[in-house]
Amino acid sequence: MRRITRITTVGIASAALALSATACGKSSTDAGSSPSSSTGATKAAIAYDIGGRGDQSFNDAAYEGLKKAEDELGVKGAEAEPSEGEGDADKVQRLTALARAGNNPVIGVGFAYAPAIEKVAKAYPKTTFGLIDDTSKTGPNIANLVFNEEQGSYLAGVAAAKASKTGKVGFIGGVEVPLIKKFEAGFVQGVKATNPKAEVLTQYLTQPPNFDGFSKPDLGKAAAQGQLDKGADVIYAAAGLAGSGAIEATSKAGKWAIGVDSDQYNQKGLAAYKANILTSVTKDVSDSVFNLIKSVKDGKPQTGEIRYGLATDGVGLADSNPEYKKMTDLIAAVEKAEKDIVDGKITVKTTP
Repeated sequence: MRRITRITTVGIASAALALSATACGKSSTDAGSSPSSSTGATKAAIAYDIGGRGDQSFNDAAYEGLKKAEDELGVKGAEAEPSEGEGDADKVQRLTALARAGNNPVIGVGFAYAPAIEKVAKAYPKTTFGLIDDTSKTGPNIANLVFNEEQGSYLAGVAAAKASKTGKVGFIGGVEVPLIKKFEAGFVQGVKATNPKAEVLTQYLTQPPNFDGFSKPDLGKAAAQGQLDKGADVIYAAAGLAGSGAIEATSKAGKWAIGVDSDQYNQKGLAAYKANILTSVTKDVSDSVFNLIKSVKDGKPQTGEIRYGLATDGVGLADSNPEYKKMTDLIAAVEKAEKDIVDGKITVKTTP
C-alpha cells in the first residue's frame, strides 16, 4: 500500500509551526537531529523542482525512486511541491520542515535547491541531504547525485542525425544554465560527428532568473513549431514540463521527438504522442533516489559526489518505440558511439 504524503507549500508552513511548538516543548530529540534516527523508523522525503510531480520527466523520475523505496524497503515517503515564483527562503522553509519531521534522507530535486540544502544541512547534521544535479554545495551529510547528461545527449545526436531526412534537427533548452548547456553540447557534438553537414537549430526558452522554460508547455510548443517551420524533422527538448509542449508540436507535425530524463515513450501523460517519440535520453534519477534512501536505511549513508554515466548505465538512450528498433543503421551507430565513449575514444564536451 502506498503511504506517500504530499506536502503543499501551505502544509509546510503549518507543519513548521506545529513542529516549532514541539521543539519548544523539549522533544526527545535534540535540535539538528533526525527523529527517525532515534525511533528507528525510516522516513524519506523529496522536494520537487519546478513543474512538480506530473512533469512526465525529471520530477516524475525522482518520484519513481521514492515509490520504489516504499514498495521494496518499507519506507514511508513524503513529497513537497514547489510554488510558483519562489525563492531560496521558501526552499529553506520546505527542507527544514521535512527534516524536522524526521525524514532522512531529504532530497532536493534539482540544482535550484543547492543554496537551501547547504544551509539546512548544517542545521541538521544527523540528516542526510540529497542534492540532484549539483556539486557546488558539499558537506559531510550531503550526497551530490549527478549525471553525465552530455554522454546520453551525444547518443541522441547520433540518433537524430541518422533519423533526419532534411539534414536539419532542433535542440530546445528550457533555461540557459550550465546544466542544460551540457545537453546541448553533447547533442550537437553527436549530430556533427555523424553528419558534418547537418544543421542544428538551437533555442532556449527563458533566461535566468526566469525559470518558466522548465514549466510552461506552451513555450516548448511554440519553439518546436518555429524549428519545424524551418525544416527540422527531429527535435530534442531538455526542458522539463515545457518539453511536453515540444513533443506535442513535433508529433502533430508527423516528425520525430526525442524525450529527456525519463523514457517519455512510456509516460501516460504523453500517450497521445508516443508514436512520434523516437527515443529519450534517460537519467537514472529513480535509482539515484532509491540508492540514497537505501544507503541511509542500511546505516551507511552516501555522501559526496555520486556520479552516474554511460559506463554504469546511469544515462542512456531508450529503445521502447518499436519503430526505433527497426532502424538497424541507427542502432549500430548509437551502439558504436556508446562503446567509444565508454572506452575513452570519444570525449564528450560539457559546454557548446
